[in-house]
Amino acid sequence: MDRLRALYLPVLTAAWALVAASLLPSCSSIDCPVQNTVTCSYLVCDAQGVAVELQDTLNVFSPRRDGTDTLLLNRSVNTKSFSIPISFSLAEDTIVLQVKGADYVVEDTVFVEKTNEPRFESVDCQAVYFHTITQVRAKGTLLEDVIINKASVDYDASTPHLHLLFKSSL
Repeated sequence: MDRLRALYLPVLTAAWALVAASLLPSCSSIDCPVQNTVTCSYLVCDAQGVAVELQDTLNVFSPRRDGTDTLLLNRSVNTKSFSIPISFSLAEDTIVLQVKGADYVVEDTVFVEKTNEPRFESVDCQAVYFHTITQVRAKGTLLEDVIINKASVDYDASTPHLHLLFKSSL
C-alpha cells in the first residue's frame, strides 16, 4: 500500500497543481471598465425646451458641508451641454450654476434628489454606484424649470439626464 501511495502521490500532486494553475488566470483577470465615472449630463434649453447655446460664462460648483465649494465646471463659454460627477453618498446633490455676463453675475441652485444603487462588477474593481433621479427643483432668477429627461444615471452620459430651461430674458 505504501508503495502504491508513493507512486500515485506525485501524480496526484502534479494534477492538483495543474488544476490550480489553470484556475488562477481566470480569478486574477481584471475586467473593470476603462471608463467607470458616473456623471450626470445637462442640456441648456430655452423656456420652451429647445436646445440653445448659453453665450455667457458658466461656472458650476457644489457647496460642501464645511462651507467651501467644489468647482465642477470652470469658465465654460458658448455652453450647449455639460456633464459633471454625481455623488454616491448623498440622497440629494446641490449644484450652483453661476452665469457671468458683461455687467452681471447671477447664481441659481439646482437640487437633484436621487437613489444611490451600488453595483458590483468584480472584487478587483473599485465600488461603483448608479443612480435614479427621483426629483429635481431649482431656485434662483435665471432658470424657468429643470426637467428630468433620463432618470437612470449610469456610465452612459450621451443622452442628457436633465434639461435646464433658462428664461428667455437672457
